[in-house]
Amino acid sequence: MSRSEAPRRLFDLGGQVALVTGASRGIGLACARALGRQGATVVLNGRDAATLQRAVRALRGEGIRAHSAVFDMLDIDSALEAADRAATEAGPIDILFANAGVQHRAPLMAFPLDAFQHVIHANLTAQWALGRHLAGGMLARGHGRIVFTGSITALLGRRDITAYTAAKGALHALVRQWSAELAPGGVTVNALAPGYIRTELTRALHQDASFDAWLRQRAPAGRWGEPEDLAAAVAFLASREAGFVTGQVLAVDGGLSTSM
Repeated sequence: MSRSEAPRRLFDLGGQVALVTGASRGIGLACARALGRQGATVVLNGRDAATLQRAVRALRGEGIRAHSAVFDMLDIDSALEAADRAATEAGPIDILFANAGVQHRAPLMAFPLDAFQHVIHANLTAQWALGRHLAGGMLARGHGRIVFTGSITALLGRRDITAYTAAKGALHALVRQWSAELAPGGVTVNALAPGYIRTELTRALHQDASFDAWLRQRAPAGRWGEPEDLAAAVAFLASREAGFVTGQVLAVDGGLSTSM
């Protein structure tokens, strides 16, 4: 760098394109905003066009370059086609934050097989397919960042979510295995393991007074997490500065997994 050149700001994502799935609201939207504020062009994915467009308009109103990509992760062929169209419109995808997911709650002995298969497909198979598809382009360009949303429940068991725990546990293992294959090509693969974050997916829990009281007492931070609590971690893992960080699962849980 010459003396006349301004130093590049830390965690600068300028010139990069990030696809964020499940970005209409909650964790996905907060993280898309964080990536955009660091200079990335963000492509927001969701299933509902109207809700997604509101999110895109909100980010554009903040000066963020934002595009929409309406597709359902469950329809893998359509999702891959939509991702390719988004890359044509916004530019090749450098960063994937694979956040979309589903949940089904029922006791193990009453858990329907079709519900188990649905949760596994949404939270594991679809993530694998989209991530692998985009990894091809990243490898060809010699640079890429893939970040999955895992879960603290893959580290600490909890009743009534047998499919979700199985899917997220496999996703954590996938992160390590993909890292072994993709890191030589300049592509890092990591995951976040959120604790209890106040989102639509956890609404039943944060409306449960007894669970709310238990969590506030159990977690060292003494509170629920908010989507914004994950945003800085995603921006870091997406950055050039995180190029030597791969195969890792970062718990963002207010200390829940660290103390008894």
